[in-house]
Amino acid sequence: MKAIMLEVPKKLLDQRRRVGADQWDEVWEGIIHMTPAPNRERQDVEGAMEAWLRMFWVPTCQGRVYHQINVSDREDWTTNYRIPDLLLLSPGQFEIDRNEFFLGAPLVTVEIHSPGDEAYEKLAFYGDLGVTEVWIVERDSRAIELFVLEAGRYEKQAVDEDGWKSSRATDVRLRNDGKQLTLQIKDDRETRRSIP
Repeated sequence: MKAIMLEVPKKLLDQRRRVGADQWDEVWEGIIHMTPAPNRERQDVEGAMEAWLRMFWVPTCQGRVYHQINVSDREDWTTNYRIPDLLLLSPGQFEIDRNEFFLGAPLVTVEIHSPGDEAYEKLAFYGDLGVTEVWIVERDSRAIELFVLEAGRYEKQAVDEDGWKSSRATDVRLRNDGKQLTLQIKDDRETRRSIP
C-alpha cells in the first residue's frame, strides 16, 4: 500500500528514527520514501551476491563492494539520495566516498527487486548520476536484468547464446538458471557459483 502525505508529522519521523525503521528510507528531491525492511529471502540474495563479489570480483580489479549506503548527487545529500542494495566502485571512484554517503556515480548499482518496491523508478536517478550499469535481480525468480548507460539512457542488455548477461564494466557474467542466479568472472570457470 502506498500513501502520500503532504507533510510528515515530526512525531512520526522521530518514532521511526527511535525504533530504527528509518534506516531504509530514501529522500527523492525532498520527498521521503518510507520502505519496509527487506525480508529474509531478499537479504539472503543480497548477502550471497556481496560475498561472491568480495571473494572473486574485488581481487581482480582492487575495487570495493558496499551494501545499503546512501548515494547522492549533492553535498547536502539528505535532500536527495537513494540506497542501492549493493554498489561497486572501481579504484578510480574511491574519492566519491564521504563515509555517510557517496557523492556521485558508483560503477554499478544492484537492486534486489521485490513486489511493490521502486527499483525501476530509481533508474532515472542512477542515469542522471552517470552510473555505468544497473543490475536488477528479481528476488523471487532470480531473473537478472542488466542495464548499460549509453548516451545518457539505459539500454537493457540481451542474453548471449549461452544465456549469460555480461557486464562490460566488471567482466562479471550473470545467468538465471531456474530459480537461482549464477555468477562468474568472464573467462574464469573456477569462479562460477550459484545463488539459490
